[in-house]
Amino acid sequence: MAATLRRTPPLPAVIQAALIAVLLAIAAACWAVTGDRMDGMDAGPGTELGGLGWFLVVWVTMMAAMMLPSLAPMVVGRARIERARGDGSTAAGSIAFVAGYVASWAAVGLAGYAIVEGVRSLGIGFLDWDAGGPYVAGAVILVAALYQLTSTKDACLTHCRRSEMLLEDWRPGPLGALRMGIDHGGFCIGCCWAMMAALFALGIMSVGWMAFVAALIAIEKLLPWRAVAVRAIAVVLAVLGLAVAFTPDNVPGLTIPGSSDSMGTMQMQMEMDR
Repeated sequence: MAATLRRTPPLPAVIQAALIAVLLAIAAACWAVTGDRMDGMDAGPGTELGGLGWFLVVWVTMMAAMMLPSLAPMVVGRARIERARGDGSTAAGSIAFVAGYVASWAAVGLAGYAIVEGVRSLGIGFLDWDAGGPYVAGAVILVAALYQLTSTKDACLTHCRRSEMLLEDWRPGPLGALRMGIDHGGFCIGCCWAMMAALFALGIMSVGWMAFVAALIAIEKLLPWRAVAVRAIAVVLAVLGLAVAFTPDNVPGLTIPGSSDSMGTMQMQMEMDR
């Protein structure tokens, strides 16, 4: 597959630059919208998610902000193959591919919402922050650290980093591109689900933690030192998980549930729900 891609003519520089610029512009706009909608909303681990519709819109905007920059090489690689094969419009195919990718992450948001709200409805006292909450949040982050070292993570990251993998299941046309985007989103979910779980544990409405997780994802997907990046991220997450579990007050940027900061956020959320 790599040899086949090497024989494929490169995209004209103008088209490649345009695709990357559009993705970055969309991501930047989504960061701005997310920052505005989340202003003052960070109540730390266990943040109220609000209504399903509100959360889903915020989640999709978050995913576009966090994931589109690191998706750029795959979008360019797919457009290159499509242009060489003469299978259709590069613009239409790229839009459909990105739409399918974002749709996959929207499904993850729905699942995450169902899990969090389902557990919350059980009223398990141990999960309260003044009980076992810090240990649960820290454990989730430690699971993300351990997942970095698994074969499943490695296989999914390979698909996320190598655009020639798109040749394995090529589908022409906009509908084919949409399906390819959904499929690629599945590999990306397999690669990043644990870090997204860590984001829930740190505070899903925190722009700061959102940026932190987005940076980790970009590092392991885009930098050439793949093995070093994956293991370094595992170490960072392990240290962070232990800190959240045992010394949460010393974790920079972590909003402690029940603190004055989180109480102000909860009051704002109640006013929005009226």
